[in-house]
Amino acid sequence: MKLNVKYDFNTMCKIVLQEQLAELSIPYRLHGLGEIEFERPLDPQQINKLSTSLAAYGIEIIDDQKSALVQRIKETITNMILHDDEAKNYKVSSYLSDKLNYSYVYLSNVFSEVTHSSIENFVILKKIDHAKSLIINKDYTLTEIAYQLNYSSVAHLSYQFKKTTGLTPSTFQKIIQKRRTNSIQKPNL
Repeated sequence: MKLNVKYDFNTMCKIVLQEQLAELSIPYRLHGLGEIEFERPLDPQQINKLSTSLAAYGIEIIDDQKSALVQRIKETITNMILHDDEAKNYKVSSYLSDKLNYSYVYLSNVFSEVTHSSIENFVILKKIDHAKSLIINKDYTLTEIAYQLNYSSVAHLSYQFKKTTGLTPSTFQKIIQKRRTNSIQKPNL
């Protein structure tokens, strides 16, 4: 038997952080996008304990400010694509500048320096990942997916999808449908 589940990484991480910080009795305030403000400085032992407890969940403390900013950029883009319906009214550059309070030129330069890739490329990868998720988990048409991801047309979505995955969205849909059909027809042994 298979079950498909949907999960929100931001919510999961927030809960883990709250639990671990409460367990260590460290007073804090969570700011969005992976920032924690402590009411008082942490001693090295507290930082070590926190780092160790978070590592069990795949969460790491980032010391480098540029890497931390890149992480915030990635989380903001993810939120923009997956959760913010109003984001369709913004260009990515304006959205990031508004949410992170830096010029887009600065954000773009830091992102490229740290990741050796562009913000635009990351946006495309996130959109295509989300498109694949919608194809797998929903019965949306490609027109609906293109609209939801703010593509100007299905052709534009299809072009980026094929460039990124090597498959057209239609071919990807057929593969998923065939896998579903095969898994239903084959008895589990």
